[in-house]
Amino acid sequence: MASTRDKLSEAVAGVREIWPDGDVGGLSDSRLVEINDRYGQMRRMLEADHSQIAAEIARRSRPDLGPDSLAKTQGYRNPTVLIAATTGTTNGEAARLVQVGEATAPRQLLSGEMAPARHPHVAAAMAAARIGASAAAAIIAMLDRVALRAGSAKIGEAERILAEQAPGLSMDQLSRVLTRAEAWLDPDGVAPREDELRAGLMLTIRQERDGSIALTGRFDPEHAAPILTAVEGMVTAELRAARDADGSDAVRRTVVQLQAEALARICEHALGCPNKNLPLEGATVIVRIDHDDLVTGTGSATIDGIAAPVSAATARRMAAGGQIISCLLGGDSQILDWGRTRRLYTTTQRLALVERDGGCAMCGAPPGHTKVHHIRWWARDAGPTDLANGCLLCESCHHRIHDNGWEIRIEGTGIRARVWFIPPPHVDPDRTPRLGGRARYDFAA
Repeated sequence: MASTRDKLSEAVAGVREIWPDGDVGGLSDSRLVEINDRYGQMRRMLEADHSQIAAEIARRSRPDLGPDSLAKTQGYRNPTVLIAATTGTTNGEAARLVQVGEATAPRQLLSGEMAPARHPHVAAAMAAARIGASAAAAIIAMLDRVALRAGSAKIGEAERILAEQAPGLSMDQLSRVLTRAEAWLDPDGVAPREDELRAGLMLTIRQERDGSIALTGRFDPEHAAPILTAVEGMVTAELRAARDADGSDAVRRTVVQLQAEALARICEHALGCPNKNLPLEGATVIVRIDHDDLVTGTGSATIDGIAAPVSAATARRMAAGGQIISCLLGGDSQILDWGRTRRLYTTTQRLALVERDGGCAMCGAPPGHTKVHHIRWWARDAGPTDLANGCLLCESCHHRIHDNGWEIRIEGTGIRARVWFIPPPHVDPDRTPRLGGRARYDFAA
C-alpha cells in the first residue's frame, strides 16, 4: 500500500502541475479530458487501498470477538455500519468494499502460512488501478456465484479474461460481458434461470383517472426479442425518415414517445392485417447459436439486442417458429464483396458484419441502431463495398469518426477479424489503438 500511496501522491502532483489555478472554465478540451482520466485513476487507487482497509476492519470485527470487536468498541453494530457511517456512504457500498478487500487480499491459512488472494487477477487489476471497486465486486460476485458448478480451472480462466477486458468499460457494458461469461461458465444454469424469468412474465394494463392507459410489463428474453426488435425497427425507420426530411416533428419527440407510438402502430397494423406481416424496415430477430448446440440441445444462444443468453431449447423453439437461415462463414454461397460495382452494402453483407461487430463497433449499440460505414470513403477514397472496408456504426459514432479525425483499422479476415479505433492526436498523443466490435463487448473464452 505504501507504493500505492506514492503513486497517488505523484498523480495529485501531476494534476496540480497541469491545472495550477483550479479554473475549470479555462481548461482546453484535451486538458479537461486528461484531468478527468487522472481523477478516475486516483479514484481507482483509493478504492484499491480502501478495500484492503475495509477487509481488515471486518477481520478485526468478526463475530467471535464479541464485545471486543473493533466495530463494537467504536459504537457500531458491525463493520459495514462502521465503514458506511465514517465514510458517508451506504451500507451496500461498504459491504461491497469489504467483499472486494477480502477477495483480493492475501489469505492466512489455518497453519499460519500466507496464501495468494482468492481472486489474484482481479487483485492485480485493482493494484494497477485498471479497475475500480464496482467492477471488481461485479466480477467477484459472478465468479463466486458459479464457482462450485464451473470448477477452479474455468473460473481462473474467466477471471483472467474479465480482468483484462473490464478496463474502459462502463458498468452497464461490463454487466453485459458478465452475463455472457456466466453462461459460458455455467451453461446448465441458463435454462433454470430462464424458467424463473418465464414464470415472472407479466403485462399489466391499467386505466388511470386522467384517461391515460399505463402498461407495465416484464418479459423473458424469448418473449422480449420480437417486441424489442419490432419497436426498435420502427423507431429507427421513423428517425431516419425525419432526418431525411430535414428535421420534422418526429425528431423533436423523445425516444420513449416514439417507442410508445411504435407499439401502438404495430398493434393497429396487426388488427387490420390478415397476413400479420409488420412494416419493420427489414428488422429481423437474430438468434446466434453453434450448429452442434442447436442439434444436440446443449449450450446457450444469444439474441442480438438482448444481453441475457438463452438456452439451446429456447433457440430451438424460436427456430421452429420462423425461417432458419444458415450462415456459412467463409463459404461461397453468397457474394460478400462487391468492390466498386455497388455503393450500398447488401443485406447479406450487413448480416456478416453483425456477426463480426455485434452492433456499433465503437460503443456497442444494438445492430438495429447502426449503418454500415465505408472505412475508406466511397467518393473521396474510392473505397470498395467489401467486408474488409465496412464497419457498423451508430449515428453518433459515425459523426465522431467523420468529424474528429478517428481512424479505423481491420485486423484479420472474416468474423474473427478485429476492429481497432485509432484516436486522433488531440485525444491521445500516442494514438494507442482501442479495440472495438464484438471482441470488445462480448465474452469469448
